[in-house]
Amino acid sequence: MSEVTALDTKSAIRGGVPICWPWFGAGPNGVATPLHGFARLTEWRLVKTEQSSESVGATYLLIDANPEKFPHRHRLTYQVSFGAVFSASLTVRNTGTRRFVFEEALHTYFRVGDVRQTTLTGLDGADYLDRVPGHKLGPHRQAGDVAFSAETDRIYHSAAEIQVVDPVLGRRIIVSRTGSRDAVVWNPWSEKSALVPDFGPEEWTGMICVETANVAEHAVTLNPGREHTMGFTLRLAPLE
Repeated sequence: MSEVTALDTKSAIRGGVPICWPWFGAGPNGVATPLHGFARLTEWRLVKTEQSSESVGATYLLIDANPEKFPHRHRLTYQVSFGAVFSASLTVRNTGTRRFVFEEALHTYFRVGDVRQTTLTGLDGADYLDRVPGHKLGPHRQAGDVAFSAETDRIYHSAAEIQVVDPVLGRRIIVSRTGSRDAVVWNPWSEKSALVPDFGPEEWTGMICVETANVAEHAVTLNPGREHTMGFTLRLAPLE
């Protein structure tokens, strides 16, 4: 998490796992506000906690939030578990009488030793969209591991396991996803992060976002009475 994130009710936390829902970015039409939807700016209700010798967990609810922005009845359940394995899942249930469409992303921020030395494995051969201003949107095809040398903002159309390979901290973060057809990879780099008030100086070098998502053409259509679950697990492993 950024050391200068606002920690108020007006802006999203710059770190952790902000929940992007019911749209990603500015939405399919490019004009939706707030950015990445309202779920990450809304107070969820803690309804359950669990503890065992191996983990602790919590369950949160968000029901019929912001009908002015999203006029469909819904029930969102977010479950997290902390232990040797971290897991998070978002379940969306349509509790109304009309079907609706939504985008979603669990906007996971990872700490890395130096993003310029970090690589991602598991996306070789995947198609992706390049959302950096001035770049051709694509689709493009990933060749080899993903490396970082400039601002990166990509939507990979892949459900594969991804590994964050971090030689500076001497570890691999293994990201396994379920119910997700996209992975968003993001780092703002130096110039863009300098314009963002909740990024500290040089904090961009120590982070990478690898997001579990269903966005754009993979937006979810949910009929009345049905539900959809998307989630991920994280494991640490040493470098080979």
